[in-house]
Amino acid sequence: MMGNSEKNVQSSDFVITKRTLGALLIALGALAFVAVLLLDALRGSFGDFGPTQLLALAGSLGACLLGLSLLPLGDRPA
Repeated sequence: MMGNSEKNVQSSDFVITKRTLGALLIALGALAFVAVLLLDALRGSFGDFGPTQLLALAGSLGACLLGLSLLPLGDRPA
């Protein structure tokens, strides 16, 4: 038997809005950015970024910017 919250997620009425998707992208991008910097600091070579790390930082910033662009679109379905 399904609980009430499970029923809502599986029904066709559950919609992820552009604002929710934007907030999720900002959170994940910021988490990835901090994780790359933290990993670099833990390895003891802070500031000496390789090409893969630069690509990861650029991708995480891109995710944040994409999320920021979705926030003003409000409660429309994603």
